[in-house]
Amino acid sequence: MTLKSNTHEGIGMTSQRTRDRLISRLRDRGICNPQVLHALRVTPRHLFVDEALASRAYEDTALPIGHKQTISQPYVVACMTEAVLQGGTPKKVLEVGTGSGYQAAVLSGLVEQVYTVERIEALYQQARKRAMQLGLRNIRFKLSDGSWGWESYAPYDAVVVTAAPDEIPAALVDQLADNGRLVIPVGESSGAQELLLLRKTGTRVEQESLGSVSFVPLVQGNVYT
Repeated sequence: MTLKSNTHEGIGMTSQRTRDRLISRLRDRGICNPQVLHALRVTPRHLFVDEALASRAYEDTALPIGHKQTISQPYVVACMTEAVLQGGTPKKVLEVGTGSGYQAAVLSGLVEQVYTVERIEALYQQARKRAMQLGLRNIRFKLSDGSWGWESYAPYDAVVVTAAPDEIPAALVDQLADNGRLVIPVGESSGAQELLLLRKTGTRVEQESLGSVSFVPLVQGNVYT
């Protein structure tokens, strides 16, 4: 599902010109995949934040979305999305931590099917509504503890995690297809976190660091409203 570049253009600080400046900054920081840059260019980030923060939507920074959660910095979204596409475009991608729905929306323009899991009901409902408004019909949503993954649709060609666990959940590795990729920040929220790319080949899992990051913690346990 691909958003057209003239969809939900916005004005002023949400205009296409403002978005293009963000894309130029991402290029300067080393994001070079043209598909990824196009996906971020046409995805209206200002629709995924509170209206009061819309004028800041195309700054390269994380922004609060309520419930002690954030919408990730565009550079980090781009970096994680590039990692997902390494070695070929996946058909099925699982996202753990829907949040605002922005990462899922970016992925929806690049892959055949996105499955996304969120444990906070208010964010889950908002993200579903935004996806429907934008016509993103290749995203499936689930209200659940994301550390469990979404076993009924496994295996996945790639898994993207948008919150940081202290350790990599075994269930997410198990739900990867052969040659699948897991992109995940790992580390305590009060300390150093590292963005990791794991590649699964048979029973072997190789790991690569993509740099230091700062994410909200991946919370396990009961879903709450």
